[in-house]
Amino acid sequence: MTNSYLRYFSLVLFLSFYPLTSSDAQFTVDLESGLVTTGYNDVRIPGDQGTLFSLSGDLDSQSKIYFRGRLTYNLGSRHSLSLLYAPLTVLSDGVISNDILFAGVNFPSNSGLDATYKFNSYRLTYRYDIIQKPKLDFGLGFTAKIRDAKIALASGELYGEKINVGFVPIINFRLSWRVDDKFSFLLEGDALAAPQGRAEDVLIAVSYRLSERIGLKAGYRILEGGADNDEVYTFSLFHYASLGLFLNL
Repeated sequence: MTNSYLRYFSLVLFLSFYPLTSSDAQFTVDLESGLVTTGYNDVRIPGDQGTLFSLSGDLDSQSKIYFRGRLTYNLGSRHSLSLLYAPLTVLSDGVISNDILFAGVNFPSNSGLDATYKFNSYRLTYRYDIIQKPKLDFGLGFTAKIRDAKIALASGELYGEKINVGFVPIINFRLSWRVDDKFSFLLEGDALAAPQGRAEDVLIAVSYRLSERIGLKAGYRILEGGADNDEVYTFSLFHYASLGLFLNL
């Protein structure tokens, strides 16, 4: 990590634990699952010399069941601290009519290819609710994200891969509009764009509260982003049909 990243991470921790003396603290467990499909997934490795191809356009990308989980510690009425685990691995296969230079390995044309795209995400988020009204809540915060990414290509005994584990600071937001005591509309996510790349993970959903402690949600999530540099060129888009359950403990 660079010094700027360390300073950012320290600020997140400080803001997170500053209000721990609140007597209103409680935990919320948010579990989410559903179906994820690939919109686009364009890859060139290395970014300045490899062959540009698509894991979803040139190969057949499989839809799959996904899951993710978040644990939130509500620090009083406005502050919250959460941990998110969001794994994602998508497999693709097929045949490409041209040679592919990938991660220093040359894959001949018309060879059967098997690709693995992994993008696991671990996030620590602090958020402060700026607006709290009977019908509307809106909060902004900071997310310290660790990405555990891998793109691999295999054909027979040929194998190439690019592994990347790194830290990314992102802006967090959450907007909730309550229709009544049961139904709410929810928009929340993490997003940031910079010259080095971009990342967006955004959910729009409807939630229904079964009781004071249990609720359900259903909606659509988009995960998009990537980077363009000498080491790697990769931009991808994933669509999620989302179902969720949240529990107040």
